[in-house]
Amino acid sequence: MTMETRELPDDPSQVASVDAGDDEDNMNNQMADIRQFVTFIAGDEVFAVDMAPVQEIIRVPDVVRVPMSPHTLDGLSNLRGKVLPIISLRRIFGFDERTHDDATRALVIDIGQPLGFVVDKVASVVGVESSKIEGVGTIHGTVNTELLSGIIKDVGGHAMIMILDFAKLIAQEFSEIAAISKTSVMTGGLSANTDNQGSSDDTLSDELQLVSFEVAGQEYAITIDDVQEIVQVPENIVHIPRSESHVLGVMTLRNRLLPLVNLRRMFALPAQDADEHSRIVVVSLGTSSVGIVMDCVNEVLRVAKSDVDAMPGLLARDGDLKDISGICRLNNGKRLVSIISASNLFRHSAIKEALHTVDSLDEDKTNQSIDDDEKSNDDDEQVVVFRLDKEEFGVPIESVQEIVRVPEVLTHIPKAPSFVEGVINLRGAVLPVIDLRRRLGLPNVERCDRQRVMVFLIEGLRTGFIVDSVAEVLKIHKSAIEAAPRLSSTQSKLLARMANLEKQNRMVQLIAPAHLIESRELADLAEIAT
Repeated sequence: MTMETRELPDDPSQVASVDAGDDEDNMNNQMADIRQFVTFIAGDEVFAVDMAPVQEIIRVPDVVRVPMSPHTLDGLSNLRGKVLPIISLRRIFGFDERTHDDATRALVIDIGQPLGFVVDKVASVVGVESSKIEGVGTIHGTVNTELLSGIIKDVGGHAMIMILDFAKLIAQEFSEIAAISKTSVMTGGLSANTDNQGSSDDTLSDELQLVSFEVAGQEYAITIDDVQEIVQVPENIVHIPRSESHVLGVMTLRNRLLPLVNLRRMFALPAQDADEHSRIVVVSLGTSSVGIVMDCVNEVLRVAKSDVDAMPGLLARDGDLKDISGICRLNNGKRLVSIISASNLFRHSAIKEALHTVDSLDEDKTNQSIDDDEKSNDDDEQVVVFRLDKEEFGVPIESVQEIVRVPEVLTHIPKAPSFVEGVINLRGAVLPVIDLRRRLGLPNVERCDRQRVMVFLIEGLRTGFIVDSVAEVLKIHKSAIEAAPRLSSTQSKLLARMANLEKQNRMVQLIAPAHLIESRELADLAEIAT
């Protein structure tokens, strides 16, 4: 039995080495009859895998968990800009769970698609003469012998090493991936179905769609057409010397400078530092954009124009241009939302000061960045990002009808399908509500103030889905959106794409709302709605 050297990307000190001899011809003949294996430990068993499909060996990375995926999948990770599924071999073989330690590694194996298999420890790389590999018919143990291609005896201090056939393992545990491996097709089902997301022009003409937010306990709103996106407050804001107090500074947003203003200071409200709930609402008017820091973003509202009253002239702030263009009356007048006019806002002295600050920093660079940003609009996809547990999900912004608070009480309908949480009254119409956690097979949680109901129009039927929180509206360049690994038939339809934001160390799983409800269930929901 002959051993040879093979350096691994991780822990090369573990690799055994041997003098290959002086005679090159003899060495070549000998090598032709030697197979190289990576040996590793999982549970109490020692395995080997043929070296050919092993791309590298890495420490176990952080993962994003995927709903409706096989239980053996730990989640998805980012490996140098590529999405890598991470799979637990312990779980595949039914071994007890074990906390990862310094020895735990992931074998990256590529049989049509790279996959990372978590093992307890990588032992070594060995070269084995083909004549020393035996069949599996004589062994019986805890491992299904159908997943083995042979056994090696008395190598590296181990009496027996089982050669694991990863092609068979993938075919058994991940049939969707196995099919892809055979066909090498990863492009199916990439586009979210948004054909049925719109409503009639007549209906829209009588309504306003608003993004509502809070500042110092007061609720304000801006029409959604004027909101370019909603982003989190960055850790680093470049502060500008000698600028007015309401100008927080500037941040970089997709290679352009964005001035930031504080609405609390603009409206002479008590100061408060930004926290995890704070958001920046990017408001645009023509070629100019400004980021306005809000305490939190509440929801997306659809309100009838008849419920909006013009702002009384006597209430205009010090006779200045009217930033507040109207008052929206909700809940029979119990809830008042002040509507901020973007056009008036951009004429406010605070906004002018912020825009002037950016121009004075680097006018040529800023103007060029604006031009480049406008040209790249067609290359961006705008999504609403929300959270379920610790994971982030996104839906195309055009698929979101509105976002509302979860009412204190949901009306339960007798004999309603089990997946329906209840119904709410949304401006006189019955809206079926589904808990998206339950829909995706995630654990239930208690109701809280951060939860929201996202309303989608699915094949003409408005349906609400409860999410843990709505994070932001995000523009994602299409180059960052790729096909998600197909882990199950249901997952491959609903979560066919994902945004891999490598620089931000984020992965956002993109949901196709059209697949949130099965065709057979639509009739039940339609009956509830009527």
